[in-house]
Amino acid sequence: MDEPFTTFMTTESYTDPSDYSDDYDTGPTENTGMCDRSWVRMFRGQYEPPLFWIIFILGAVGNLMVVWIYTTVRNRLKTMTDVYLLNLAIADLLFLCMLPFWAVDAIKGWDFGISLCKMVSAIYKINFFSSMLLLTCISVDRYIAIVQVTKAQNLKKKRLFYSKLACLGVWFVSTLLALPEFVFAQVKTDHNGRSFCTLVYWNNVNNRTKILVLSLQICMGFCLPLLVMVFCYSVIIRTLLQARNFEKHKALRVIFAVVFVFVLSQLPFNSLLIVEATQAANTTMTECNIVIGFDIAGQVAKSLAYTHACLNPFLYVFIGVRFREDLLKIVKTCVGCLGSGGLTKIQAVPKRPSVMSDTDTTPALSI
Repeated sequence: MDEPFTTFMTTESYTDPSDYSDDYDTGPTENTGMCDRSWVRMFRGQYEPPLFWIIFILGAVGNLMVVWIYTTVRNRLKTMTDVYLLNLAIADLLFLCMLPFWAVDAIKGWDFGISLCKMVSAIYKINFFSSMLLLTCISVDRYIAIVQVTKAQNLKKKRLFYSKLACLGVWFVSTLLALPEFVFAQVKTDHNGRSFCTLVYWNNVNNRTKILVLSLQICMGFCLPLLVMVFCYSVIIRTLLQARNFEKHKALRVIFAVVFVFVLSQLPFNSLLIVEATQAANTTMTECNIVIGFDIAGQVAKSLAYTHACLNPFLYVFIGVRFREDLLKIVKTCVGCLGSGGLTKIQAVPKRPSVMSDTDTTPALSI
């Protein structure tokens, strides 16, 4: 335990699975002067592993299907959103690959060494940020395709090139934002000899390093995407309501689903991070029962935020009419060709317009 009893709220407490602080394993309060949070460790060991495996399996199936459709069936990226969705699926897959490590860590502690601790923590955070920023790019692209139709058509070829540059920028920025994970991730051992991969910040004045890291995560991982999504989709909704001969209810259903799931999964987690940053600057929580309750809430909010990785394929792809039709055609082709010629005919499925077509306004939000 590196911090005094009064500094309960730490990024290691609930920021992500890697941030499982050894202060959960301090001895009884009356013996050490610190809060006994071993019950949080027990809760995490029972709650997180099965949930992480469910998220991993569902997310892997959904995102692998997206990658397979784009790289095999369609064999070509036609629009900006195609590029963003493919990168989003890859980011989610890389993020999901980290969950088995955290599931094992929740049960038996970290037995993978400090190098893998730093690597897994950094890769996790890279893909966390990249997922959020790619969702932001998709919102901007839908705004351009629907609100700025003429400009979108005139710059169609350039937009595809710009989307690839944007993806490179997203991965680069996400890597920079994940550097603190690589720098501060350490393997700590509790009084029971159990090791944990956690973040250990420098002991500087007023916890400035910790506050800076948390502020960057909150701003880039939630506030910026949310503000952009609210602006873009607000203007899109107004544009759709003014359109004629358009199935508004279907498009609006997709928009509301996207915004609702994003806010529902990310708002609790980031709200707790804001409280944690405030606590790092000015400690106000000193009672054990409040701290433990907050830690439990943090674990639940964190897990809820992770579900976005398995919901993305269904939200941005599988609820879309065009992608769903592609999948149905593939299934029918598979069934039809099993008895005559094998599965090689799958690639012969006629290619429909893109998932979120830029060619016209009507299907743009039917995905």
